[in-house]
Amino acid sequence: MKDAAKTQDSCAPRRLALVLGTNEIASAIATKLTEATFAVVMSHAPFPPVIRRRMSFHDALFGELSQVEGVVGKRADTLLEIVRIHTDPNSVAVTEMHLSDIIVLRPLSVIVDARMQKHRAPPDLSGFARVTVGIGPGFEVGGNCHTAIETHPAQTGAILSRGATKAADGRSRELGEAGRERFVYSHRHGIWRTVVDIGTPVSKNMQLGRLSGTPVLAPIGGVLRGIARDGARVPEGVKLLEIDPRKRQSCWTGMDERGRAIACNAVAAIENFILPRSRDRRIYR
Repeated sequence: MKDAAKTQDSCAPRRLALVLGTNEIASAIATKLTEATFAVVMSHAPFPPVIRRRMSFHDALFGELSQVEGVVGKRADTLLEIVRIHTDPNSVAVTEMHLSDIIVLRPLSVIVDARMQKHRAPPDLSGFARVTVGIGPGFEVGGNCHTAIETHPAQTGAILSRGATKAADGRSRELGEAGRERFVYSHRHGIWRTVVDIGTPVSKNMQLGRLSGTPVLAPIGGVLRGIARDGARVPEGVKLLEIDPRKRQSCWTGMDERGRAIACNAVAAIENFILPRSRDRRIYR
């Protein structure tokens, strides 16, 4: 994909891509788009809260160093700041601005909706960019996107040229023989408070935070892989934290295999739309 991307005129401005979401999947896609010489803007969506923050650019919004495989996320509050960030080919702009703010910068080549809002109907943004990509549940090719990428554990990373992505079914892929039980979901809406950092070894029933004053305990032992930021306002029924039970083999930074598969195939699908004569894109399995 990098070689194909280099066919773009080196004197021309980089193609502009907007990624909706700042979670780890959105960040993996932003990283691979940057490697493919796109200028990437990530637009934050407050729902659902981001928990795998060390695998994403999310914390750039709070002035913290956010880096994935050599690509750096930098906060932008204005269009001028986005332009300045894009002078560094290894940086992505992370912002709270919306599509309506960003689209005045210049025409968008790509919009990727990676907000992973599993039970909400995504809008049709296909009129705002040359190619729109839907990630995960809720997308139908030709309905609300040009192409879509599966995130379901049975078909992770599959590129859809027609039809709809699989609906969320409440199942989670296994990680060290733990599935859904490695997560804690919010039992109500409220303010989340925690002092525990990602990467911390935890034991079962260890208190990891409080949701509106109610203690939240670790469901299993392992290493804290993800946790919502302290002070976050969370709705009911969303993930608050995740524990990796693999201990010494635990992973909580960088890009994991799932994120890499989704991101590589998203970029392959995009390149096949933008450069239709080049059909030799590598599909990640």
